[in-house]
Amino acid sequence: MTDASESDDRQMLPDDVQQQLLEVAHRRSLARGDSVFLKGSAPDALFGVLSGSLRVSVVAPGGREAVIAILKPGHWFGEVSLLVGRERVYDTCALAATEMAVVQAEDFHRLVAERFDVHMAFTRLVCMRLRQALAWIDDAILMPLPVRLAHRLLTLDPRPAGAAGAVSLDVSQEDLAFMLGVSRQSVNRLLKMWDEDGTLRVGYRHIELLDRGRLAAHTEYVA
Repeated sequence: MTDASESDDRQMLPDDVQQQLLEVAHRRSLARGDSVFLKGSAPDALFGVLSGSLRVSVVAPGGREAVIAILKPGHWFGEVSLLVGRERVYDTCALAATEMAVVQAEDFHRLVAERFDVHMAFTRLVCMRLRQALAWIDDAILMPLPVRLAHRLLTLDPRPAGAAGAVSLDVSQEDLAFMLGVSRQSVNRLLKMWDEDGTLRVGYRHIELLDRGRLAAHTEYVA
């Protein structure tokens, strides 16, 4: 299983690379529910989250939605479609008022072609995302739901591993159920249990993580 502490930190671009992107980017403001792009749209830009949060999801033909990720400030995305020249494969919309940096495709390709550090930063970013995707597949096949849920909550915690104190995670029980491919009732039962033992507190469309160490203990699977 991928360590939850590495999933966010290693999916962040280096500060100097982010600065190069910001120098050629323009700003875009989104209200809650606004779409960044939809599945099937053309790859015309790279995006960075400056403030707020975004929901990345896919919808099956029958209408069932699967939430892939919640993107927080510091995340850049959309590079894979730009690199392969293919249409977007997921939907992205704002969960709250969000400020974004938008780098047009031609500027992105120029930076990748001209700057070795930018090229390598995106190579590492794509590899880390592939590694995380494979780890999630392994989890879905091999790990019981309590382990998967605890791990997913930890990946949503923006703080470094070992951080103390409480933090509010902007995610609903429905979002968690979609992410894990299970029913909301299954997620609710576990969250209630962890609410009762002081691990977290369940709120309306958010989860307050009270004890990161206690939650991390739930990721230690013993067959």
